[in-house]
Amino acid sequence: VQLQASGGGLAQAGDSLRLSCAASGFTFINYDMGWFRRAPGKEREFVAAISWSGSNTHYSDPVKGRFAISRDNAKNTVYLQMNSLKPEDTAVYYCAAKYNRRSYATVSSYEYWGQGTLVTVSS
Repeated sequence: VQLQASGGGLAQAGDSLRLSCAASGFTFINYDMGWFRRAPGKEREFVAAISWSGSNTHYSDPVKGRFAISRDNAKNTVYLQMNSLKPEDTAVYYCAAKYNRRSYATVSSYEYWGQGTLVTVSS
């Protein structure tokens, strides 16, 4: 199983970035997908999630209206479009997969995790 996140980098406040997460080694279409982040000195926190079909999405309050999660089941890839970036969005971003009905916002609900990609937003 592999979740390969990419697309992170250095941005300025107000910029946009698009993260990608390519999945392999499991049946992607069966899994709900999530993005989490861990800022320096903080715990890993939920950012966004999308159901296996793409029909349901969920966002944390800090990113609602600025970030958009999507998936392409034909490409086994989930995306996170991040707009209007703020310095407080600086973090390592992780994609994750879950095959259960537990909470989409809880770290322990997810069975598979990627290695993370660093996003740094300067003011």
